Amino acid sequence: MSVRVVVGGAVFDRGRLLAARRSAPPELAGRWELPGGKTEPGETPRAALVRELREELGVEVEPLEPLPGEWPLKPGYVLRVWTAALRSGEPRPLQDHDELRWLPPDRVDEVDWLDEDRPAVAEAVRRLRAGDAGTSGAGSADAGASGAGSAEPAEGTRPRTS
Repeated sequence: MSVRVVVGGAVFDRGRLLAARRSAPPELAGRWELPGGKTEPGETPRAALVRELREELGVEVEPLEPLPGEWPLKPGYVLRVWTAALRSGEPRPLQDHDELRWLPPDRVDEVDWLDEDRPAVAEAVRRLRAGDAGTSGAGSADAGASGAGSAEPAEGTRPRTS
């Protein structure tokens, strides 16, 4: 059986990590994840991440590098996470999510992350704290208009495997 890659984005902007709360499917509703979605046949994970975040959040990101590891999801699917810098747009929930938040490293534990996302979130936070997030303040001028350093609501993203 072939395994299909689901790519997640540890999206960074202004020293914060983007978290998305699932609204569907019912068994995942109310839990938080790194936004992303399934790769299409022949599509690279980088290209899938750019496409998924454009379609599902209305933003443009620059994939930076893959985080080490991969995590099994439902049978036939595996999660791989890339760091990404927000380059333009204000994230908003467009499908299968009902809320987004920008979380500084010291507030990422305030949301109930999906178990599969927890190791990638921990690594993303380590990189943010080390100043190794690849953003160097290069986020878009209009992204994250609410105050940096708080767990600010943003809006929306897409489901993982549905």
